[in-house]
Amino acid sequence: MAKAHKTPAEPVRIDIKKEDTVKVITGRDKGKTGRVLRVDRESGRLLVEHVMMIKRHTRPNPAKQIKGGIAERESMIAASNVQVVCPGCNKAGRVAHHIDAIAGGKTRRSRVCRKCGQTLDKK
Repeated sequence: MAKAHKTPAEPVRIDIKKEDTVKVITGRDKGKTGRVLRVDRESGRLLVEHVMMIKRHTRPNPAKQIKGGIAERESMIAASNVQVVCPGCNKAGRVAHHIDAIAGGKTRRSRVCRKCGQTLDKK
């Protein structure tokens, strides 16, 4: 039976950036926190440190100095299943956006915690 081709999904707007600390709110790793290693905006998924661990069976390849065996590594998780942890109040929550006026009549958009109002962007 032929496999139906999936149409590529629309790129999702993700308010999570690399190096953010996130908490898993649903799924098999619910409650775990970790640092974001990679964000894939095309598929709407993230790679989070020590979350969604899978076992990868690798074949030894002496030419490339690869030792065979079972290796554990992180798998991608849907961005909708995590929330950003605020460094100020240390709680997981949603992200708001504030527009700040800076010198020269320019504006800068920053991510802000909805609970305590502290900025999530590192300067």
